[in-house]
Amino acid sequence: MAFNSPKLAMAELRHSSSIGSRASSSPMKRDTLEDTTTPFIIPEDQLNPNDDDDRYSSRDRDRQFWHHFYYFYPDDRNKIPLALLSFLLLIGFISLPLIWNRLNAPYLCKKDGIVLRCPRVKESPSLWENPYSATTSWKPCAERHYGGFSDLPPENETTGYVLIQAEGGLNQQRIAICNAVAVAKIMNATLILPLLKQDQIWKDQTKFEDIFDVDHFIDYLKDDVRIVRDIPDWFTDKAELFTSIKRTVKNIPKYAPAQFYIDNVLPRIKEKKIMALKPFVDRLGYDNVPQEINRLRCRVNYHALKFLPEIEQMADQLASRMRNRTGASNPYMALHLRFEKGMVGLSFCDFVGTRDEKAKMAEYRKKEWPRRYKNGSHLWQLALQKRKEGRCPLEPGEVAVILRAMGYPKETQIYVASGQVYGGQNRMAPLRNMFPNLVTKEELSSKEELDGFRKHVTSLAALDFLVCLKSDVFVMTHGGNFAKLIIGARRYMGHRLKSIKPDKGLMSKSFGDPYMGWATFVEDVVVTHQTRTGLPEETFPNYDLWENPLTPCMCKA
Repeated sequence: MAFNSPKLAMAELRHSSSIGSRASSSPMKRDTLEDTTTPFIIPEDQLNPNDDDDRYSSRDRDRQFWHHFYYFYPDDRNKIPLALLSFLLLIGFISLPLIWNRLNAPYLCKKDGIVLRCPRVKESPSLWENPYSATTSWKPCAERHYGGFSDLPPENETTGYVLIQAEGGLNQQRIAICNAVAVAKIMNATLILPLLKQDQIWKDQTKFEDIFDVDHFIDYLKDDVRIVRDIPDWFTDKAELFTSIKRTVKNIPKYAPAQFYIDNVLPRIKEKKIMALKPFVDRLGYDNVPQEINRLRCRVNYHALKFLPEIEQMADQLASRMRNRTGASNPYMALHLRFEKGMVGLSFCDFVGTRDEKAKMAEYRKKEWPRRYKNGSHLWQLALQKRKEGRCPLEPGEVAVILRAMGYPKETQIYVASGQVYGGQNRMAPLRNMFPNLVTKEELSSKEELDGFRKHVTSLAALDFLVCLKSDVFVMTHGGNFAKLIIGARRYMGHRLKSIKPDKGLMSKSFGDPYMGWATFVEDVVVTHQTRTGLPEETFPNYDLWENPLTPCMCKA
């Protein structure tokens, strides 16, 4: 891509939100160059080092330098500066080749239309797996102990019945189910099989038994918690359970301690015999519950919650097809790309696009999040701050550059788990052109194969979950329960499989540095992510159990 002038090159750099922090102070200035794709290449020899401010600041520095020089050598003002000038010219002549190479080094990747061309990087021996020596010190230890003695009382002798409604998407529901089992154990209550709340976006009517193996779930936990499939027959107000004030416990604080349930919920269950808990999203903490309760949550997550056999079988087929797409067995990468319209809007980050796109996104944010949007005047500065702090979703093009810097070649097989990407094919083009062997489940299977899963959108999400879980390398681009559960499960299974969590804050600084060459960028990426590949990590206060199950759920090998 050719630029007409150095100033145009700098404008393109400022306009690029995909590969850097914003340099201009107003969104109106950036709209002077509008493009639906991302300008990734700014050759350093196009940058203008002789702007007016630089020239005058340099002149001032020279004046100060000679002032101090004359101060120390007042008696020989003509000869010494001449000698010094000759010496500087000699040094400059010797350094000229190095300066020339530096000026001609590309800024990260070359951009040819919508195609990104990054230099190849030598493929590392550990590109596809973590070092064996680092994965043998810990083992999973939350599984059920077969043959153990169960001290659970009969169903009619427990403290009562508790029912929860699992809200959100599949993975948020999964966490809610694990927490529900733990809460029932804390109160020695009988758990009614959790309800999956209808998704407001997809209008999905999935029930627990439509996605999970109920028999396995109940049997695996029979020594821990009493679980029944439905509300007892003697309770006649089933339809009103979640609407009855007398039968519903509300206002449970987020990350509540175990003692809260004992003090505030258990007495009501003993009195009414059956209670619904609402809402039930993140209503149980991590550090303020006994370790055996955290271990029980891992037992539910990694052992008791199994998808239906038909879902497991289809996921196995998709994983096998990924590894054999070229006719030979190859490793594959799973990429969780969180760049849907909802995520872009909720992030309140700024992304490159046309004036029309920006206006539509502003209207969307104003409608969906009116309190945060206000009048929109504060959002520009907020977007800059969030990008610096690494709190913005990575764009497809940014992911492509990071993966290439890590050493993944063009031939890499990539499975993409994602909703509809904001910006469509134009936004995906840099990633797809750099890694053409990029597919989704729809491209790996026939319409007929997936039709059986389409009646429950949650089933399609389960397929993505399992294919990502089985991949040789998993890459997340922006938080969320899906990525947390995948990384946690892969850690629990032995840490051997790499789970890459990009350092978005550091990447934002690197993308925004117009003087950083490709070699320096590669070194930064490799060094930074040596410790971000899903290896064992010691837990810390308020840690997230789902992403790092090490201390309560794993033991020294």
